[in-house]
Formats: sequence, structure tokens, C-alpha cells
Amino acid sequence: MHRSAPLPHVTVVCALFIAGAVVFALTPFAVAQADTHDRTHFGNDINIGPNENVGDVTCFFCTVRVRGHVASDVTVFGGSIILEDEAEVNGDVTDFGSGVRLDKNSKVAGDVTTFGGPVRRDPASSVGGDLTTFHGSGWLVLIFGLPLVIFGAIIALIVWAIRRLTRASVPVTA
Repeated sequence: MHRSAPLPHVTVVCALFIAGAVVFALTPFAVAQADTHDRTHFGNDINIGPNENVGDVTCFFCTVRVRGHVASDVTVFGGSIILEDEAEVNGDVTDFGSGVRLDKNSKVAGDVTTFGGPVRRDPASSVGGDLTTFHGSGWLVLIFGLPLVIFGAIIALIVWAIRRLTRASVPVTA
């Protein structure tokens, strides 16, 4: 039985598609608007000083430390959020990973939500909305692992379909 080698251009296209997907997924979305001073970082900690005012704060695989004022939401994926003395967040605080720490006199006008980490809260801190903790690593596997498994299955299906379409037909002998 003669089996044809995979076409080189199909392999190159698959490799380029996977490389493009990885680059897109790892590119920081650092589009800051001049009037709100939003901050988005990937792998670099974000520090908001005592006299700073910023808009949205988003961090991938890093820690956000707030000493000043955040006009909107603080969201962290794979890191922690620390609101130090007199810090103020007018929106929600959401953490996927290590948890949230609310120090003395820190204020959150919205909700505080953590997936996979604890909320350490000083009694003098205030939360205007709900405080929700999904403690345990099972939530992280569900949130991060399941989409990766689905993405891998889609890539495997595409590779299988391309190989099936490009496979040379073998004549049947009687």
C-alpha cells in the first residue's frame, strides 16, 4: 500500500495558523485611551500610586497594587489584586487566580469576585456590592482548561480534515 507524504504547503499553513494564534493570544491589548488612562499589561505588575487616577485596569499573569483611585473596573487573570490603605475602586474587582486583599480603609463601589483564590479583607474596608468567592482550583481548570481543550479539539479536527482531503486515493485491487 502506497502512502503519500503530507503536502509541504499544508504543513506550512498549519504551522503558520498555530503560530498566528499563539502570537494573537499572547499579544498585550495595550490600547490606552488618552482621556481615561486605562492600563492593560501582560506579565508586568501594575502599580497605581496614591495620587493617580486611572480608568480600567486589566492585568494578565501579574499583580495589581492600588494605592490611588480607579474610576472603573480592576480585572486580573493569573495574578492578585491588592487594594492598600485609602485605595478606591468605583467599579468591580475581579480576580482569576491568586485572590484579593482589601487593606484598611480601602473602598470598592461594586462587586468583589474571585475565582480560585481567597478574599483577605480588613474590617475597616468597604464593598458596595456583593462579595463572591469561588474557592479552589477546580474553577480555574474549568475557566482556563476547558477552552484550551475545545481549541485543541478544533485544531485536531482541522488537521484531520486537511489530511483526509489531501490523501492520495489508492486503487482497489480485486
